[in-house]
Amino acid sequence: MCVNELSILVVEDDDFQRQMVMSILRSLDVASIYDASNGQQAIEMIRGKNEKFVDIIICDLNMPEMDGLEFLRHLGQEHHNVSLILVSALGSRLLGSAARMAKMYGIKLLGAIEKPIALQQLKNMFLKYDRSENKWLEAANISDGFMLKDILQGIQANEFEPFFQPKVDLATDRLVGAEVLARWNHPELGLVGPYGFIPQLEQSKNIESLTFMMLEKASIALREFHDSGYTFNLSVNISLASLNDTAFAEKITRIVRNVGLDPCHIILEITETAAMTDAAHALENLARLCMKGFTLSIDDYGTGYSTMQQLTRIVFSELKIDQSFVKDLSDSEAMRIVVESCIDMAHKLQVKSVAEGVETQKDWDMLKSLGCDTAQGYFIARPMNLDAFARYLSGNQLQ
Repeated sequence: MCVNELSILVVEDDDFQRQMVMSILRSLDVASIYDASNGQQAIEMIRGKNEKFVDIIICDLNMPEMDGLEFLRHLGQEHHNVSLILVSALGSRLLGSAARMAKMYGIKLLGAIEKPIALQQLKNMFLKYDRSENKWLEAANISDGFMLKDILQGIQANEFEPFFQPKVDLATDRLVGAEVLARWNHPELGLVGPYGFIPQLEQSKNIESLTFMMLEKASIALREFHDSGYTFNLSVNISLASLNDTAFAEKITRIVRNVGLDPCHIILEITETAAMTDAAHALENLARLCMKGFTLSIDDYGTGYSTMQQLTRIVFSELKIDQSFVKDLSDSEAMRIVVESCIDMAHKLQVKSVAEGVETQKDWDMLKSLGCDTAQGYFIARPMNLDAFARYLSGNQLQ
């Protein structure tokens, strides 16, 4: 989206700082510029509009009446569909903490900037803004509007399809695989992301129907890619709820083999909290999946409450570092240390380290210098449907 089409709200209590930011925005030919002196004034402005009137909010943290943190809480709890840039003179650690809080509230954070703000910094943030993604997020976040019966009808009508996000080897720049992500091709709303349907399916114990559909469609596609000379693996997400069924491993194996694919080409990603459960059924399934030839991956590593000892319970071959660590990697020494430790531990355990959420060249270069094996994220490519992924493969000369 062009900058001269953007509508921006500046929330800053210091008159000089506020005018300086607005002056920078005017020099960039921003279409509409609004301002507020604190969070209370800003949230009232947003609430007073029947329709979205700003695309991006530039918000300070330390303000009177309602500070930036309380403003973020209201912004997240009230589900206002805007993007956010945080600014502060209080240091990178506090900015980083506020940024993580914003993400937890579901706010689309473009970035955090230490004062004084420079023109180039804002230009870089605006480059990350994408109105089409905002619309997708809006559809993805209307999960309360979807009843379980509607979701199940969508599955029955075959409205769900796999999207593919490439995974690239950091040392060679070579594509080595892709993660399969479910999308609902809703007949009225268009593409709906996972938060619109996954929670309901998991809570009602209906997630397997979607898992099996995605696995079968992805496996058929992969077999056809292999037949065409493209050799790589696909990663598929597995829900904790599915691991309680002792027959789950057999069902998964049957689906993959029935389409003519060897299980060794499928990586099953299990969230850390699921992988570390001490439920016997889950551990039995994970062990059997290994015996069948599947590769197991610990997904979202670092976000669970497990101990180091639990990493040894199952023969994992891949450790995925959660994007919440990767996105702050370039600007936070603490995050760099955490990510470096994860990579080092993975290598000592003789498993692959995979970083998700890689969004910038800076992220890529840092991960490469730290010895990370594989990366995925918007810097490489966004998730794409099958046709777009086929074009991506041909363009990257994977054969």
